[in-house]
Amino acid sequence: MHQYVLVPGAWHGAWCWARVLPLLRAAGCVSHAVTLTGVGDRAHLFSAGIQLTVHVQDVINLISCEELDNVVLVGHSYAGMVITGVADTLLQQKRPVLQHLVYLDAIVPHSGESWSSQQSPEAVAARIKSAMTEGGGVAIPPPDPKVFGLEGGDYEWVKRRMTPQPLGLYQETLHFDAVRVATLPRTFIDCTDPALAAMAAMRKRVREEASWRVLELKAGHDSMISAPRQLAEVLLSCAG
Repeated sequence: MHQYVLVPGAWHGAWCWARVLPLLRAAGCVSHAVTLTGVGDRAHLFSAGIQLTVHVQDVINLISCEELDNVVLVGHSYAGMVITGVADTLLQQKRPVLQHLVYLDAIVPHSGESWSSQQSPEAVAARIKSAMTEGGGVAIPPPDPKVFGLEGGDYEWVKRRMTPQPLGLYQETLHFDAVRVATLPRTFIDCTDPALAAMAAMRKRVREEASWRVLELKAGHDSMISAPRQLAEVLLSCAG
């Protein structure tokens, strides 16, 4: 049976997977969500010096401590950077515990790129400005959850739970062996309703490059919150 490790995107913690985890477990799958250092329930560990290697190790430590194998590793949004680094590290260490990488409306980096690489200069400047004026020069404040397609109770739930994201992670580049990572099956889940403009370049990339499986989900960027049952069904199909 496949096992799932769910990695949240920027400003989110393991809490965002609360509606998906029970559905995967009900299907008989061992499933875990991880909170990355400095956000969510680990916000007390926030530091301007947090690097991608720390977040990569957060995930590797969970896999190791829970003695997981046959893992479907799911990364949402920013966490596409993280799961790419995890896959490269584990494959380099010849630890064959990963079976599938799932990029949930996520960044799909090329080696040497950063989270900000595929965004417009105007978007990058605006994000850095918000960090300088509202985040003390070290943190990116959470955006309005409306951009994730959320409203009503979901909007309020996410708004009060999001925490600032370390700014350094925004422009830090990730270097990895692309050929090595591409040996794993990879699925990109394109959340289309509403589509997040910041993911436009990623949607184009996965449709132009070989070896990608692309699935569309009629939900917003935070589909684990707005459409958990539909998302769980898609994730279970990835294991198949």
